[in-house]
Formats: sequence, C-alpha cells, structure tokens
Amino acid sequence: MTAHSLLTTLLPLVADLSRDLPEGERYRRLLQAMRTLLPCDAAALLRLDGEALVPLAVDGLSADTLGRRFKVSEHPRFAVLLASPGPTRFDSDSELPDPYDGLVDGLHGHLPVHDCMGCPLFVDDRPWGLLTLDALDTERFERVELDALQAFASLAAATVNVAERIERLALRAEDEHQRAEIYRQASGQQHKEMIGQSKSHKRLVEEIKLVGGSDLTVLITGETGVGKELVAQAIHAASARADKPLISLNCAALPETLVESELFGHVRGAFTGALNERRGKFELANGGTLFLDEVGELSLTVQAKLLRVLQSGQLQRLGSDKEHHVDVRLIAATNRDLADEVRNGRYRADFYHRLSVYPLQVPALRERGRDVLLLAGFFLEQNRSRMGLGSLRLTGDAQAALLAYNWPGNVRELEHLIGRSALKALGNCRERPRILSLSAADLDLPDVSAPLIEAQLPSTPITGDLRQATEDYQRQIINTCLERHQHNWASTARELGLNRANLARLAKRLGIK
Repeated sequence: MTAHSLLTTLLPLVADLSRDLPEGERYRRLLQAMRTLLPCDAAALLRLDGEALVPLAVDGLSADTLGRRFKVSEHPRFAVLLASPGPTRFDSDSELPDPYDGLVDGLHGHLPVHDCMGCPLFVDDRPWGLLTLDALDTERFERVELDALQAFASLAAATVNVAERIERLALRAEDEHQRAEIYRQASGQQHKEMIGQSKSHKRLVEEIKLVGGSDLTVLITGETGVGKELVAQAIHAASARADKPLISLNCAALPETLVESELFGHVRGAFTGALNERRGKFELANGGTLFLDEVGELSLTVQAKLLRVLQSGQLQRLGSDKEHHVDVRLIAATNRDLADEVRNGRYRADFYHRLSVYPLQVPALRERGRDVLLLAGFFLEQNRSRMGLGSLRLTGDAQAALLAYNWPGNVRELEHLIGRSALKALGNCRERPRILSLSAADLDLPDVSAPLIEAQLPSTPITGDLRQATEDYQRQIINTCLERHQHNWASTARELGLNRANLARLAKRLGIK
C-alpha cells in the first residue's frame, strides 16, 4: 500500500464532506472507496445503537443483512472490535464465530474460514460503530494494512459526523427524542424500528414525520398485518406528546358491553362486576395519545359517544354524572373501507369525517419490492438469537421465493413464516449445525403460478334447482379460499374481490361458519 494510492482513494471522500449528499449515498461511496483501498469480498458500516449494531450500508453482503440487528453480547468478534482502540485483524483459525458467516453475497454454500478485520469508529471521542472487512481468502489481509485501515477509519468518522450533523439540523427535534427515550425507559416500552428502503416505505416515513408534528387525528388504513400499530407508535414518537403516554385499545378484542367501560371508565356499581372505580383509556392517555385499533368494529352507539368526547374533550364514566376533561390526540386504524361502511349505513358519517382528518395508507408488503428481504433479515436475526445458532441465512432460491410471493398476510405473515421455517429446518438436522440455511423448500410457500381459485366447476351435470346448484358452487369456492388463508376472512374477501362484510353475510346465508 503506497502513500500515493492511499491519497488517491481518500481525496474524493474529502471532497464529499462539503457536498450535500443523501446519507445512504454518502455511506455507499465510503464503502466503495474502502474496498478499492483494501480489496475484499464484503464490507459493512455499522452504527452502535444501545446494545446492538445496526448495518447502515453493506457492500458484498446479502440484501437481508441491512435488516439484521446484531446484539454485541451474542457476537464476540464485534465485542472485540468495539473494545479495541484501533484496527484488529482476526487470525484465520480464530475460534470466534463470524457474524457474516453465510451472508457473503453470491456465495453458494457456507463460509467456514476466511480473513476478517475491522476498526471501531469514534465520533466526539465516543464509540459510534464499526467498519468491517471480510475476504474469502484466508491470507488476503496483511498486518501492514492495519495502518491504512486506521487512516481510512479517521476519515470515515468525519464522514459519519458530517452526515449526523446534517440529519440533526434537518430534524430540529433532538430534545423531543431524548424525552421520548427517557419515557420509554421509565415505562418499559420497547422502541420498534420501521425497516425498509422502498419508495412506498420512504413516502410513509415522510408522512409520519409530517403529521407527527401536528395534533391532527390520524386514520391509518391498510391490510391485515402491514404494521398499523407500529405506524401509530412512530407518529406518537414524532409528536410533541412523545414523553407522555401512548395508550392502545383493540376495539375488536372486547365485547360491545365492555368497550364503553374500557374507553370512558366506570364508577363502583355501574354494572354487575364493577366492584371498584376505574379510569378509562381516555383518562389514562390524558396529555398523550390514544390509539384505537380495529376502529371499524365499533357500534353506532359507541361511535356517537366517542364523537362527543372528540368534539368537546369532556367525558363521563359509566354510572357517573361527573364530567372529566381530557386532552388526548387520537390515532385510529382499520382494515375496513369506512367510506363504504358509511355509504351502506353501517358507520356514522360525522364520526368517520372526525376520524379521517389525516388519512394515512400503509402499503401492503407486496407493494414494497425488496423490503421483504430486509424484513426477512430482521426476523432471521431474531430467530438466530432465540435458537442459539451461529448463523441463520436464506439461500438464493429462498430469496427469490420471498420476492415472488404475494403476501396476503403481509409483514405478520412473513414473521411467522421465518420463525416456523427455521424451527422445522432445525428439526430436520441430525446434528445441530453452526450455520443453518433456509431454502425455498423449507419456506414451503404456495406456487405463485397457481390460479387463485382452485375450485373447479362441478364435473357432473347440474340437475334440479339452479339456485341450489349455484349456492353449492359458491359454498365450495368460499370454503376452498378459507382453507388456503387459514380461515382469515379479510384475506379471503380480498382474493374473492368482495367487501368483508358482504362476504360475511353471504357465508351466513350459505351456512358457512
């Protein structure tokens, strides 16, 4: 490594420091320059976030790596790198497992031995994260190259510093985030990250930032399993109420007789079983945010009482004439078409318009492209940790299968699929492996080329009553779809092109339970 080649590599990065570049592009250029300076098969930039390392940019590693969150306590190589003042090169026969085993892009098979080195990054004299380099050849890196990596790390830290300063200036809300973190730690709430890089996901994140700073009522819509509650949490975290409570209620999980008590509270003796006075969700959320999930399931009676509270901020506990004033920001969510419910007389128009001051549509997973691989990486790392494996990875055909599937159950379906497939694949191993690869066969996804409706017309001639024959055929189609979607009525309705309420009425008429 000559001084000239080092200077040639670093100069463009120095020039980038004064340029207005997106954070992702800035980090991508950084890794490309590092691979030019120190040829390797994979490189990564990771930020230390609490007890975990979060990949911000990768080059030469599988796409799902960006979705993984590496707990430092579970990856001893990362712990060694973070504890070192400068670059570290691991011996090729090191017994410490490598976090990237099986993740090098384009590698067909496992990666038992390779050359690895890395360097901690410090910003304002505090550990910020890591730069890591991996090579398939066992003697790719030389000891002398540690000096070059140290020089590069210094410039990388400056790059990170610039990117973070730009981000802080853009957000202008550092104190709100600090208060939010204090509240989360005090209340035990765990921050959940929204993962994705697709255009539709980025648009959603921008809208969350936009509406989060206001006090507008938000109606989050989207299919089952897209993460509407996660969006509600992000809106609350971006608001001026972030250091106040976020209280949630699933309106579909309670019988109608208990919904009012849960929302408004009750006094002793208000109904059978009301042995003590109790505050409702509105009072618990006073000063903060109330999230009502499955708001489309509320009865017309409850809608009318909710409308009064939203308009006046005044409520009465069940069994009491005393008025209580509350200051609550409302966020609601539904997978129903409430406008259609209004047209059909099943939903109050005034309540619907009060809810949908700012409608926010969450994209379905099938509309998010390669985000499915990032989310899969997040769930893979969760399961790897839970199952005590050295590495849990996807083969190329498994990644292709995930990208080709339609995801009627969205992110929740993906989470369950990864957990189920990993457990089954491990159960099929005679000996516990260090690296477990999930293939397309392990995922057991349905054939995407298969027609949506598998039920065929009756092969025998229709005799007798035509209406009875038609109903038999409808019953056959609905039962087939219900089986395919594990009796998820919302997913079945979407496949059949019906409104869920209309499907429910048809099924009741046909005697389908």
